[in-house]
Amino acid sequence: MLAATPIGNPGDATDRLRLLMASADVVAAEDTRRVRRLAASLGVQIARAIVSYYDAVEVERIPGLLETMRTGGTVLLLTDAGTPSVSDPGYRLVTAAIADGIAITGLPGPSAVLLALTLSGLPVDRFAFEGFLPRKSGERRRRLSELASDPRTLVFFEAPHRLAATLADIAVEFGPGRATAVCRELTKTYEEVRRGAVSDLAEWAAEGVRGEITIVIAGAARTLPDMTPAELARSVAELEASGSDRKAAIAAIATTTGLPKREVYAAVVAAR
Repeated sequence: MLAATPIGNPGDATDRLRLLMASADVVAAEDTRRVRRLAASLGVQIARAIVSYYDAVEVERIPGLLETMRTGGTVLLLTDAGTPSVSDPGYRLVTAAIADGIAITGLPGPSAVLLALTLSGLPVDRFAFEGFLPRKSGERRRRLSELASDPRTLVFFEAPHRLAATLADIAVEFGPGRATAVCRELTKTYEEVRRGAVSDLAEWAAEGVRGEITIVIAGAARTLPDMTPAELARSVAELEASGSDRKAAIAAIATTTGLPKREVYAAVVAAR
């Protein structure tokens, strides 16, 4: 069982998380001290085994955890905050359990990626989570160069002491005006979301920023195909002929062309 834990505010914990923490045969924790503090804040007693499960010991812990699951025991995997496997341990245990034919499930909950995305004010229909960028500027710039033309909204994690340098590199590779949101200390007392051009945010960050950071960046502007109203209407008709309803067909062509749905709809109406 993979379970999401609060990313800052313990009040975001669910009753189901409390029950699982108290009843699991083994709690595998990225940081056992933090999980014990969380349990105490939730009024939960972890009565059974708790073992550490972080990057350095992940591989050696897997056989024992699999054996517990094979014999019918419940293993609860918790990371420090948010959802396991998202820039945190978990992936290797999941793949090992799947390979072994063991059923796995999860408890959904807090996610800094999704919360930052929804608070950013940037498009959410298509996005990509890129985790942490390389620490060294040269490697970071090369990775950003590969992403500069991606039309999807991009989400990154970043350490506060590298934020200014990362935003400056993004301004170089993506252009200084690329719309960006920096989300800091989400769900905590000093939660802050700064929105604006990436170059402006780089200047702000240069003064020093503290806390947990998530960066959300608008995707590259799409190149719009040069389609006449008749061609738009014909494309919608083709999708309808293949089984799509009109509303879905118009939405699909609008996404493909980057045009507002109202313009595609107007082309369809004009073609009648």
